[in-house]
Amino acid sequence: MAVAYFDHAASTPMHPEVVEAMREFFDGCYANPTGAHRMARDARRATDDARDVLAEALGARPGEIVFCGSGTEGDNLAVFGAAAGEAGPGGSGGTVVCSATEHPAVLRPVEQLGGRVVGVDRGGMLDLDALAAALDGDVRLVSVMLANNETGVVWSLAEVAEVMARHAPGALLHTDAVQAFPWLDVAALATPADLISVSAHKFGGPKGVGALVVRDGVRLQAQIVGGGQEAERRSGTPNVAGIVGMGTAAAVTLARRGEVVQRAGRLRDRLADGLRAAIGGVIETGVHPPAGAGAPVDRSAKVAGSCHLCFEGIESEALLFLAERGGVYASAASACASGAEDPSHVLAAMGYPRSLARGSLRLSLGAASSEADVETALAVLPPAVAQLRRAAA
Repeated sequence: MAVAYFDHAASTPMHPEVVEAMREFFDGCYANPTGAHRMARDARRATDDARDVLAEALGARPGEIVFCGSGTEGDNLAVFGAAAGEAGPGGSGGTVVCSATEHPAVLRPVEQLGGRVVGVDRGGMLDLDALAAALDGDVRLVSVMLANNETGVVWSLAEVAEVMARHAPGALLHTDAVQAFPWLDVAALATPADLISVSAHKFGGPKGVGALVVRDGVRLQAQIVGGGQEAERRSGTPNVAGIVGMGTAAAVTLARRGEVVQRAGRLRDRLADGLRAAIGGVIETGVHPPAGAGAPVDRSAKVAGSCHLCFEGIESEALLFLAERGGVYASAASACASGAEDPSHVLAAMGYPRSLARGSLRLSLGAASSEADVETALAVLPPAVAQLRRAAA
C-alpha cells in the first residue's frame, strides 16, 4: 500500500544531495574539527562552509551562527541564555515574554522563568495590544514564532518590533523560525530579530542538528559549557556530518523554495477545499475568518504547506488510526504532543472549545508531496470521518 505522507511539519525526508554530502563525513573525514591535523582541518573547513551557507540563508554573518543539537535546543538557548546573559554573574535577569501559541520549546522555558504569555485572536494572530500591555522596562526578551507549527499562521516580526520599540526598547526579539524556513524568506522577514532558531530536519536535512542566529552584541549565557566551541556559546564536539547536511539542505531549499511553495500551495488548496466540500462540520483554522464548508477562504496568512482542520463530533486519535489504515500519515498537533490526552494548547489559545479541538487534524505538505498524496487523502478521510460519526451517534 502506498503511503500518503502528510506530516512534513514534524519531519521531512532528506534531500538526496544531503545524504550524498554527509556520506564523506561518515566514511572518510571522521575527525574532530577542533583538532590540528589535516583531517581535522578538512572537517573544520566543511563546517565553516556550511556556516557560510546558513548565514546567507538567514540574513546573518557567519560568526553569528551557533550550531546546536535541535530547534528545541536553539529555542532554549535563546530564552534561558538571553535571560541569564542580562543578569550577569549572580544577577536575576529580566522578564521574558512569549505568545500563547509558541512551541513548547519556548513556552515552557518562559513559564519556568515566570515570564508573561500573550494571547492571540481566533485566527491565531498575535494580539498586539496585549503584547504592548505585557511590555515594560524590565522585559529582556520577547519570543514570537515566524510561522506556527500547527496552524501555519505567519506573523509580522516588523509589527512586533515596532511595539517593542515603543514599550520595551531595550528588549531582544527572538523568533522560532523552524516551521518558516521551508516556505518563507527568513533572511528578509526575520531582519528585526536578534535571535533566530531553525532545525535541519524540517527542510530536508538530518535530525539532531539545528542553529541559532545570535546577532553581534547580544549577550547570551551558554547553557552547555565545556570545551568552548561555537565561540563559547555552545560547547560540545560539532556534529560535522549533521552540520554539512544542514548546510546542503539550506542551499537546496533556497534554490527550490519558489517552485515548492507554488506547487505545495496548489496541492494544499485542493486538499483543504476537497475535504471541506466532502465533509460537513469541519472548520479550517488559520484563515480569516475561520471557515467551514462553503465559506470563502483566504489562506494568505498561512505557509503554503499547512492544512489544519477541526472536525466536529470525532476524536483525532481515532481519525488518525483510520487514516493510517488507508495509507494517510498525519498528526493531531505538533509531533512532540502526539498521543497527549489534552487538546492542543494552540487551539485553546485561539478560543476553540475543547470538544472541537479534540477533533483536530494537521495535514502538512512538503517538497515531496504529490497529486497522488492528495487523491489518497481525499479518498480516505471523508469515509473515515463518516464512520466515526456513525459510531458515536
